Amino acid sequence: MAEDVNSIILGELRRLADAVERLAGPPPAFNDWNAADCFVWAPARQHLQPVSRPNRVALALIRGVDRVRDILHENTVRFAEGYAANNVLLWGARGMGKSSLVKAVHEDVRRETGVSLKLVEVHREDIASLPVLLDLLKDTPHRVIVFCDDLSFDHDDTAYKSLKAALDGGVEGRPDNVLFYATSNRRHLLPRHMMENEQSTAINPSEAVEEKVSLSDRFGLWLGFHKCSQEDYLTMIDGYAAHFKLPLDREVLHAEALEWATTRGARSGRVAWQYIQDLAGRKRIALDRS
Repeated sequence: MAEDVNSIILGELRRLADAVERLAGPPPAFNDWNAADCFVWAPARQHLQPVSRPNRVALALIRGVDRVRDILHENTVRFAEGYAANNVLLWGARGMGKSSLVKAVHEDVRRETGVSLKLVEVHREDIASLPVLLDLLKDTPHRVIVFCDDLSFDHDDTAYKSLKAALDGGVEGRPDNVLFYATSNRRHLLPRHMMENEQSTAINPSEAVEEKVSLSDRFGLWLGFHKCSQEDYLTMIDGYAAHFKLPLDREVLHAEALEWATTRGARSGRVAWQYIQDLAGRKRIALDRS
């Protein structure tokens, strides 16, 4: 009889333990820094997912943004070498290579300095988990760039407060081995109507605007990307054509590239790359962007 009671109690304890384990969720995953140089943050398991083949282009292929390229490169070199560097917001016209530049500079600096420089991408919807990520990163011996592409916030979105604290405002502050790079179409990361609404309904309108603008102020460097001229656009085309050895007369190349841009209603690095892909496909030439 006693044995039956013990068996029942043990069975109930096992079921209780299983239920608690399910409520606790999966355990944190093991993060292997040697698995790759680029990672994607998966907050559910506190896992840094290695990216074995990053989607990036060689730095030499990014044209028309020489000034901001040099500033970002120098800032990244200083950080990799252990000197003071700033968080960076790359903002402006779409398709002008903001995210491509971040990934290309990371790879170029990593190879140039020989430093263990890692790039960790955080998806926009996971910004609220930044404090957890920074807590994980602060004890690693590596230098880490935390990167968020296409960062912006909509009405009633309070995740920007987590970002503010993670960048500068927390008690601990940002770890010395971590830097934050973000790209956005908006310089202040918040839609203008949202800032105007806050201003019109606040008791002190200027304080409401200060609260919103102070997010961008956490970035020490603002690098602006503007729509490119026809000359810059054709320079991009020429650079791609030379790199991939595309067999087309320069005048024909330019005429086709301009027609392609006209049909898209814009000139940008993205449009130039799309034309090059089309041209290479027609010529049956494989493109290796590394």
